[in-house]
Amino acid sequence: MTRRSCAIYATGIVCAHLLIVGIALVVAQVFQTMIHSRLKKEITLTEKSQVFESWKNPPPPVYMEYYFFNVTNPEEFLAGGKASVKQIGPYTYREYRPRENVTFLENGTKVFAVNPKSFVFVPEKSAGNPEVDLIRTVNIPFVAVMNELNSYSFFLRTVVSMYMKGIGVELFMTRTVHEILWGFKDPVLTKVHSMKPEVDEYFGLMYKKNGTHEGEFVFHTGEENYLDYGKIDTWNGLRKMSWWSSNQSNMINGTDGAVFHPLINRNELLYIFAADLCRSIHLAYVEDVEVKGIQAYRFAPPSDVLMSPKDNPTNEGFCVPAGDCLGTGVLKVSVCREGAPIVVSFPHFYQADPMYINAVDGLSPNKEEHETYLDLQPTTGVPIRACKRAQLNIILKRVQGFPATKFINETIFPIMFVNETATIDDNSAAQMRTLLLIVTLVSNFPVLIVGMGIILLLVFVVLFCRNRQKKNEVKRIDFTEAFHSFTTAKDDTAYTQVSDKPDESSETPANQPARNGSYIAMSPVEAQKL
Repeated sequence: MTRRSCAIYATGIVCAHLLIVGIALVVAQVFQTMIHSRLKKEITLTEKSQVFESWKNPPPPVYMEYYFFNVTNPEEFLAGGKASVKQIGPYTYREYRPRENVTFLENGTKVFAVNPKSFVFVPEKSAGNPEVDLIRTVNIPFVAVMNELNSYSFFLRTVVSMYMKGIGVELFMTRTVHEILWGFKDPVLTKVHSMKPEVDEYFGLMYKKNGTHEGEFVFHTGEENYLDYGKIDTWNGLRKMSWWSSNQSNMINGTDGAVFHPLINRNELLYIFAADLCRSIHLAYVEDVEVKGIQAYRFAPPSDVLMSPKDNPTNEGFCVPAGDCLGTGVLKVSVCREGAPIVVSFPHFYQADPMYINAVDGLSPNKEEHETYLDLQPTTGVPIRACKRAQLNIILKRVQGFPATKFINETIFPIMFVNETATIDDNSAAQMRTLLLIVTLVSNFPVLIVGMGIILLLVFVVLFCRNRQKKNEVKRIDFTEAFHSFTTAKDDTAYTQVSDKPDESSETPANQPARNGSYIAMSPVEAQKL
């Protein structure tokens, strides 16, 4: 066997082995199973690794943008007209949110932590100076007092109304952005504080929230089941709430939104417990996106999250008292926020009933600016971009005994909305891309083997065909040579003219006999004589 033939057969053997092994690995999904098992194991919080450190101290910078609705026609609204507002902002703060007091429980299957948040103003990302800029908005302490006195006698309400008017307190107030956010000493609350010390005399939308946390959490680490990674076990010692009117509405589901289990698929619903909303919400897959070269799934709350119970009966439990329901797109959270009748929604009443949007001039909801969403890397479950948007509103309606509300139309009045954003930093993005490249290469290793086998198969076919072609050419050459040799041998046995001299028969002497044909050799007689 020639060296060429050995090479061809060796190529065929290697090709066959690669195809057999590769196809077997593809069918058995050995490498995919191995990668998935490794991801499920290493994603747990008890691993003293980068996963745990990034969970304790999230690397992406988080920014809180505050937008306010400045009321431009308070007198017209008090006279029974439609309110008109103008959006002011953003006023941006860098949010720091490390997890503290981290303690592992129950053999590492659960972990206790608190998540204090602190805020630092970022001027270069803001529209103005919060210490200077003034905002005219609803006087929430005024509304809170009215709401509290609504069940008291008409006489008491009238006395309180006269007192507030005497000290110059009205339904609308003008304060700086900083005061509205971080607190100011309110004259009405000061008076109430003198009678009820437990009532704070300061008010602010973010009052006492700088440097504090939203409760004590116990999370599942994912040791027992990777699908439980990051899920909340208890919040402030509770496994379910008691504010709402159904067991389903009171459930504490999902994570806190910072982490999710690995190997996310497009068909599942992701749950988040939002302490500021006093409830859990779910997110559904929207589309594939790319963030800094990383492929991700975008999840967002579907329209049924805040849908009216008439259209989505599962939301009946959020009507408190039972049967007292608002329309689509709004949620009354005053059951867990004592004081004013607070209502939350998406910014500009995005996904809400048009009656709320049309009740106030100056609102223009749109998906790009007002949708809440999470972009998750599906293999690791890590959020690489997040945008949480929520609007704070207050119910304004007529209250007997308070002449300032005599002509107003009941309105869910927008106060402000927040845009909490975070995007993976460049360093973490580079590490993520490297990790995903390794995972992709290892997961697709059987496919690479099959590909190499197919390539070698093509090489084998080409070499085999060329070898057959060359053999055929050799056979043709051998046949030609043999035929030529045979023809040459036959010609050698024939007579050939040796001399080129012309025929000299006419010059032959008379004493010599004439010869027929060509002269070749001596006659036998002459040879004997010699």
